[in-house]
Amino acid sequence: MAQTEGAEKSGTRAEMREETERAILDAAEGIFAEAGFGGATMQAIADSCGLPKANLHYYFSSKEKLYRRVVERIFTVWLEAADSFDTDATPEVALRRYIERKMQLSRDYRYGSKVWANEVLHGAPIIQDYLETTLRSWTETRVAVIRRWIAQGAIRPVEPRWLLYMIWATTQHYADFAHQIETLNHGPLEADQWDDATETVCSIILRGIGIDPGAPA
Repeated sequence: MAQTEGAEKSGTRAEMREETERAILDAAEGIFAEAGFGGATMQAIADSCGLPKANLHYYFSSKEKLYRRVVERIFTVWLEAADSFDTDATPEVALRRYIERKMQLSRDYRYGSKVWANEVLHGAPIIQDYLETTLRSWTETRVAVIRRWIAQGAIRPVEPRWLLYMIWATTQHYADFAHQIETLNHGPLEADQWDDATETVCSIILRGIGIDPGAPA
């Protein structure tokens, strides 16, 4: 009985710690997105998640460590989205799935996208290792797949990197420039507007490489 109670308490403590860390990361993501790394303070982050600053330092001893953890979380989410680019699927299925997932990330993780964009704009001092290893490896494998599609005559000849950069720029615009979009839209995009925007991006990009969306295979 005592062992069971001890295990339950241990499990509860672990769950509470995980929940607190998640709250800290959520708050830090928002602060870093709005103020940048230089402008963000541990006090502002602590205030945002309702913790004493000393408690925040218990979980993350420095702003640098907290920032890197925020970036790592964003990168993990984006890598999961990258997996939706199924290298065994047809060009239409693979690209549509990837674009849809990227658009959903811009809707769900707008602050995370801004943190990433700010980091890259400043020369990626924290995440350069990610760019040179994991992201470069992922990009090279997709470039090879796109070249295979071209060789098979499945899509028209394009430079694969330009295609990928166009997808990233277009989909991430909905997060990085969300304020501009919401101002021009007289408010946040509704669900049907997100669906329409996603379909528009998919249709224009697919047609641009010679795929007629929805046409019989």
